[in-house]
Amino acid sequence: MKKRVISAIVMLAIIIPISIIGETPFTIGSLILGLMGLKEIIGIRESKKQFPFFVKFLSYILITILILNLNGPTIFEYLLDYRLISMIVFSLLIPIVIFHDNKKYNINDAMFLIGTIFFLGTAFNLMILVREYSLLFLLFLVLITTLTDTFAYITGYYIGKTKLLVDISPKKTWEGVLGGTFFGVLISSMFYYQVIGTNISAFSLAVIVTFLSLLGQIGDLVFSSIKRYYNKKDFSNLIPGHGGILDRLDSLIFVLLGFVLVISLL
Repeated sequence: MKKRVISAIVMLAIIIPISIIGETPFTIGSLILGLMGLKEIIGIRESKKQFPFFVKFLSYILITILILNLNGPTIFEYLLDYRLISMIVFSLLIPIVIFHDNKKYNINDAMFLIGTIFFLGTAFNLMILVREYSLLFLLFLVLITTLTDTFAYITGYYIGKTKLLVDISPKKTWEGVLGGTFFGVLISSMFYYQVIGTNISAFSLAVIVTFLSLLGQIGDLVFSSIKRYYNKKDFSNLIPGHGGILDRLDSLIFVLLGFVLVISLL
């Protein structure tokens, strides 16, 4: 527990100033997190099968381009850059022919990397865009995930009896889900009204925040299922007492991706 608390303090001491400053420091920090997240998920996949070095190197370049693909600092636009999509797809499919060895690199490997790059690259790209759009919005999303996770743990610990998905996350309970969602939505909605300010109705805001809270918990379960599939407890041991980058940001990644679906309503 002591190690976990110290690690949390160190992380906050780094993250809070960078988030407040924003701009280049935050962009660089988000890029580093994205690259480390890719490293973790490639590492967990390589517990079963190694990727060629060239393909891994190429993957880091591609996710860097995707994360830094910023279209504008003030508004969200639903843009799809087909050039970037084509580059990622071709770059990871063509090596199948170059290596022409299914044991070294095959279609399953290519699809794994393509999906991972789009998934993580888009999420960390959105992290930068949300911060450029508004620090308060970023804090709002972080609050949703943090409060939901914290109160889900507290509620589950004290009154949790009904197991949720034992095969994926043995400790999670339905009581924890309900408690985490209730308090996460309540406090986050109060923050939104008091700090950000809006004309949206209380009911509409509660529905949106509930959607994001549940989505964050689903994200936690999705990443847990990945670890279960590869028989791993954590994605890495980068953060003492916490695991890896993806262990800490699993819920936030899903909330960021879900945020673009509802931002026009806020």
